[in-house]
Amino acid sequence: MDRSVARVLIIANLNKPRAGELAEEVCRTLTQEGITCEKFTFSGIPETSPPDGDYDLAFSLGGDGTVLYASRILSGRAVPIIGVNVGDFGFLTETTEAEWHTAFEQYRSGTLNISERLVQQVTVVRQGEETARFLGLNDTVVSAAGISKIIRLSVSVGGELLGRYRADGIIVSTPTGSTAHSAAAGGPILDPRIDAQVINPICPFTLSHRPVVAPGNEEITVEVECEQRTDVVLTVDGQIVEPLLPGDSVIVSRASSAARIVRAADRSFYEVLRNKLNWSGGPESEA
Repeated sequence: MDRSVARVLIIANLNKPRAGELAEEVCRTLTQEGITCEKFTFSGIPETSPPDGDYDLAFSLGGDGTVLYASRILSGRAVPIIGVNVGDFGFLTETTEAEWHTAFEQYRSGTLNISERLVQQVTVVRQGEETARFLGLNDTVVSAAGISKIIRLSVSVGGELLGRYRADGIIVSTPTGSTAHSAAAGGPILDPRIDAQVINPICPFTLSHRPVVAPGNEEITVEVECEQRTDVVLTVDGQIVEPLLPGDSVIVSRASSAARIVRAADRSFYEVLRNKLNWSGGPESEA
C-alpha cells in the first residue's frame, strides 16, 4: 500500500562529516520530486527545536544520538523517522548514505515497516512537586556525579518496593536502549518488539543485585535517599542532564506516544546485533 509523502523534515547533525552535504542532497532531490522539505541543522547541543508542522516523514542524518534527539521531539507528532548513518556505529541508523533514496522509495511504496518504540516519560518530583519532565527513547540513568562514587537509591515498581541499592547508579532502559549503556553494565539485550523495561544497577555493592525486566506499562520510581556522600544526577538518553537532590524521586513511565522508526528492508534486528557487536560462533572447524 502506497504512503503519501508531501512534506518532509530533515534533521542533520553538522558535527558528523557529510551530514550538511547530505541534507542539501536529500532536500534538492525531494524538491525536484515535488515534495516540500524543511531542514533543521545543529552542531553540539541543539538550542532550538524544528518548526512545528504536519510532516509525513523525517530524515535523521547523523548517528544514533541524532535519532534519539529526533525521536524525543517528534514522538508526540507520530512522524516516522528514517535514520541515515553518517556516524561510526549505529544501531538505529540502519540506512547508509548511498541507500537513503532507495529507502525513501521503499517506504513510500509500503515496503518498509515502521517499528513502534517505547518512549519513556521521566518526571522529577521534589518535595511533592513536579520540577522537571523529559522524554527518552534509550534510557534513564540516576547516578553519582563523581567517578566511582557509591550512592543510595530505592527502586519501586508499580508502587511496590523492589529494593534498596548501594551502587554507582541505576539504569532504567527501554528495549531500544538495552543495546547501549545497560548492555555495557551487564544488562540483557531485548528485542525492540518486546514491551518491557530493564532495571539495571551499575556496579552494585551487593553482588546479589541483578538486572530485572519489568512490564513496559509499569511505573518505575527511583528515589534518591537522604544519606549521600556525593552529588547525584539524572541523565536521559545520555543527552539531558538534571541535578538531583536527596529526597528527590525520578518516576519513569510509558509516554503517551511511541517513537516511529522506519526499519531497513534487508536487515533484521538480529543481523544488526550480530554485525555491530562483531559476534561470531568461533573458528570454523576444518573438514
